[in-house]
Amino acid sequence: MADLHFGDDQPTDAERAAVDAVVPENNAATVAETERLVRGGRSRRQGLRHILLPVLHSLQHEIGWISPGGLNCAAERLGVPPAEAYGVATFYELLRTTDPGHRDDVVHVCVDPACSLAGGGELRASLDAGGAKVHASPCLGQCERAPAQFVQGVGRPDQVPADNEEDFRLPQAGDPRLRVLRRTGVVDPISLDSYREHGGYQALARAIEMGPDGVIAAISEAGLSGRGGAAFPTGIKWRAVADEPGPDKHVVANCDESEPGTFKDRIVCEHDPFSIVESMTIAGLATGAVHGWIYIRGEYPRATARLESAIAQARAAGLLGDGVSGRGQHFDIELRRGAGAYICGEETALFNSIEGFRGEPRNKPPFPTTHGLFSQPTAINNPETLINVLDIVLDGPDAYRSVGTERSPGTRLFCLSGRVAVPGLYEVPFGTTLGELLDLAGGPVGSLAAVLLGGAAGVFVGPDALDMPLTLEDAREAGATLGSGVVTVFDESVDMESVVVRIAEFFRDESCGQCVPCRVGTQRQHEVLVELQGSGQSLSPQRAELIDDMALAMVDASICGLGHTAASAVRSALALGLIGNSQ
Repeated sequence: MADLHFGDDQPTDAERAAVDAVVPENNAATVAETERLVRGGRSRRQGLRHILLPVLHSLQHEIGWISPGGLNCAAERLGVPPAEAYGVATFYELLRTTDPGHRDDVVHVCVDPACSLAGGGELRASLDAGGAKVHASPCLGQCERAPAQFVQGVGRPDQVPADNEEDFRLPQAGDPRLRVLRRTGVVDPISLDSYREHGGYQALARAIEMGPDGVIAAISEAGLSGRGGAAFPTGIKWRAVADEPGPDKHVVANCDESEPGTFKDRIVCEHDPFSIVESMTIAGLATGAVHGWIYIRGEYPRATARLESAIAQARAAGLLGDGVSGRGQHFDIELRRGAGAYICGEETALFNSIEGFRGEPRNKPPFPTTHGLFSQPTAINNPETLINVLDIVLDGPDAYRSVGTERSPGTRLFCLSGRVAVPGLYEVPFGTTLGELLDLAGGPVGSLAAVLLGGAAGVFVGPDALDMPLTLEDAREAGATLGSGVVTVFDESVDMESVVVRIAEFFRDESCGQCVPCRVGTQRQHEVLVELQGSGQSLSPQRAELIDDMALAMVDASICGLGHTAASAVRSALALGLIGNSQ
């Protein structure tokens, strides 16, 4: 099923119902003969393509796979050429376009470092022995309770097994220094009234009083930077969108955290969802955007349900929709669920995914502030970034800057996992040292060998880095990165060759393949490390030079950050002597 023409395969009644459940009534569309060779337009007004991913999710959920007949039905109803619909369906990890031969649930078990250290292999073996349909999966964002599994249900909701609400504990619960996490585990996440009882929507009221310029000025003065990894100044981004003419602008919350070792956004979305809705509303009023979007990874069923509930309750209370500001400005939010693609955490790949295209990054420039979602001005932020806006608006820039450092003001969330006594999500002021953070989590278990900062796209540091202040500037000076807040701890009992090979395999698998440097570089990097693994040999100078050359090519010529950082952890592991030495 990869033709530009529709085939003869017909959908079943169940497949038609799955498509009908998502496509609005009276909106059937067909692909005109003249459109068969034309890539669909970017504007929402040009069709229904932007709901292609939800339709594919519906087919996968109800049937257990996306058959040629089901795909024909989806493509015809949405006006998408069937070959392009097939290209989208085959792009994602959670979607199947070949008949699995069964209609059972699929259990995804994480194979990335935190879960491997916690017995992920044994979990997979036990599930296999019990007859479950097991799929080896990249990080599932459950690292603090590893080993993780995610059940992709057929005809019933997806779930995280043993995901008991009563089991959730925030390690720092009750700490008065918390800012971003102070409501987490305190408010009832499914109650708007509870959120308001704990100060919810006071920031929105204050933002309306301040006006758009006042809000953006406060954020700029506070020095808030992005928490998704790039650390771009939020005030500059919002100002650029606000200065663009026209009403068709967008605010996007990027909740597609797929970096191995990262789980902070999941916890915030599950336990403080209204804060994301409120801060997005402030962003909409400040930038003049009327459209809000939350893009959340497909492996987060609870977070998805709670965000959907928060959006519905806010809309019912008049806090979304028409007249949000009291002056008639419209702002509303739609939620889109990803389908298992690490690359969709890159902002332009995320836009393509929402629009119904393959989640491949775009070349920049133009930048999202002028040509973002649907080629319209867009402000896209990480949930942690957005929630910081609430305190800045309520308490002012000076109060925000009262903690942290001059160049890295405020607090930061860190996801601790691996060989640490108390894995979990921690919030500390910028400037806290790495050693102090590990002590807060009970310290390393065993003799510390290395810490991976920033996840698979980050770098390894050794025990001599424990005195490093966790700031943007200190990490940069040390040749490290804070990235998305990942801190994975390894002791001397860990087979680091296996860890690094898995990181290389992760990038090989997650590269979208659009650009040659990344597609070939990640493959060759993995091959070199597999060749080294278990050989008992040192990495030869020629092989070391090859890794360096591939890394340079990927950094210089890759379209997006995946290629730019695919060799970072590998090269740092080599520099520290964690791998590549004779045994």
